[in-house]
Formats: sequence, structure tokens, C-alpha cells
Amino acid sequence: MNRRFSTPIIFFTLLLIQFQGIAQQDKAFDLFKDNIESILPPLETIIDSAIARNPYVKFRDLQIAMNEQKLSTSRLEWTRDLGFQTDMRYGTFDNFASNVIAGQNPALTSTKSTELNYGVGAYIRIPFYDFLSRRHQVKFAKAEVAQAQSYSLVQRNELRQLVIKQYNEVIVKHRLLKIKSKYAETAKINMEMAEKQFLNGVVNVAEYSSITEIVSRSETDFESSKMEFRTAYMLLEEIVGIKFDLTNKLN
Repeated sequence: MNRRFSTPIIFFTLLLIQFQGIAQQDKAFDLFKDNIESILPPLETIIDSAIARNPYVKFRDLQIAMNEQKLSTSRLEWTRDLGFQTDMRYGTFDNFASNVIAGQNPALTSTKSTELNYGVGAYIRIPFYDFLSRRHQVKFAKAEVAQAQSYSLVQRNELRQLVIKQYNEVIVKHRLLKIKSKYAETAKINMEMAEKQFLNGVVNVAEYSSITEIVSRSETDFESSKMEFRTAYMLLEEIVGIKFDLTNKLN
């Protein structure tokens, strides 16, 4: 399971998006005629960028790293029961000795000497509790790593679904915007013709009022559709963490 993105992949993804952004600026894009899919980066590229920039994904990856360190520590817990012990003393020591000869009383001798005494040893101790619980501690640490990996995968899947949904939302809103734009433009042309006919007495007041209402409703629908598209588009930028430099075309 590839749960993390390496630095070269992230760099290549961002470089590709920046290159596409430059190409978008050079290309004459008509917001109300062209398809927005032609200037947006590929969906997989957008998803990769969203995953690489998302703070929740980074948080889950940090949890994995932290739990992996805890697992390594649990596996090394047994080494604390092993150790070395040294002892070193320097000074003047009184040394006593006795000689025992058959039939005679022991003869005691005493000498003084300045010496450096030292000793080195190793020890091992295995507390009964540690012996019984160590295997469970390692299993628990492994479970924490697996849990963090699962959370990270869930976070990536949820983010992937969110980007796909928002990407398609932008496409749908843009298509509706183009439809509303054409309808508003047609209604405006009809309004201009109706004004001339009204002035020439060809169209009565009732018909002129009806056409005026249609034009007003079409303009309202067009403005609402434009705002819905702007909102969907800006949400996609926010989720992905990239500015596609298209918002200014909505003005």
C-alpha cells in the first residue's frame, strides 16, 4: 500500500500543474463557449495534488511514522534488561596476610600499598511482568501501526471522492452556465426586436410585458448560474490547493 508520496512525485505533479497554468494563460479561452475540461488539469493530477497538500493526510502520515517508532521501541524493550557494570577504586589499601605453620601460632603481616582496583561485569535480569507482557506490547504497537495506515487510506479515499465530486460539479455548473448564457443572449435579442415592434405598434403592451418578464427571468437565472459555477470552481481550488487562474474570466 503506497500511503505516502515521495518528494520527486510531488515536485513533478506541481511542476506539471504550473506548466499547464502557463499554457492556460496563453490560450484564448471563452468561458461561455469552450469546455472547461480543456483547460483544467487531468483529474488524476488534481487528485494527486490534493492528497499531497491536504493537512489531514499529512497528519495521518505523521501518525503512521509515530506509531512505527513506538513499534521499534517496543521491540527493543528487552535490551533494558541487559547491561554492563564497572567498578573502579583508587587509594591506599591495608593488606593483611597470615602464615600458618604446623605447631606454631599464625604469623600476621600487614602492608600498605597505593593501588587502582577495577572490575567489569555483565548482568541480565528478566522481570516476570516484562516477560509476560512484552509480546502483547509488540502486538499492540503493530496494531497501532495498522490502525494508522487504515486511517490514512480512509482519509485518501474520502479526499479522492470529494475531489471527483467537486470536479464533476464544476463541469456540470459550467455546462449549465453556457446554456443559461445562450438563453439570456437569445432573450435579449428578442427583447430588442420586441422593443422595435412595440414602438411600431406591431406588439401590444401585454405581449411586450410578457417578453420583458422572460428576459428578466433569463438574466436572473444567468446570474444565479454564474454564481453557482463560481462557488463550485472556488471550492475545487480550495480543496485541491491550486489556483487555476480562471476566476477573473467570470467578471
